[in-house]
Amino acid sequence: QVQLVESGGGLVQAGDSLRLSCAAPGLTFSMYAMGWFRQTPGKEREFVAAIAKSGGNTNYADSVKGRFTISRDNAQNTVFLQMKSLKPEDTAVYYCAATRYGRSSSIYTRDSDYHTWGQGTQVTVSS
Repeated sequence: QVQLVESGGGLVQAGDSLRLSCAAPGLTFSMYAMGWFRQTPGKEREFVAAIAKSGGNTNYADSVKGRFTISRDNAQNTVFLQMKSLKPEDTAVYYCAATRYGRSSSIYTRDSDYHTWGQGTQVTVSS
């Protein structure tokens, strides 16, 4: 089992930016498609962004399009989520996830598509 490690969360004000990182030590990282999800108390885990193994294809939830950017550095075994123009409704625990399934260009947006998860990092946006 592989556990991913998220970092970069914190307390910011509306309009600020944060960059989340997710490290995958010990993985042949280029073999895994990656995703970001978020969850608030009482709600289901919500898809945020996903990126293909090669990094060439991405997908975003409508709520974050134009504000968030997912990227990856396979040489560093790390996926990033650059969050700009943060809003209070972005407050959540953010999780990264990895899956080895699919072609190099495949993107996954469902929880069930992923088999490896991190522990999450808290993002709090105050108004």
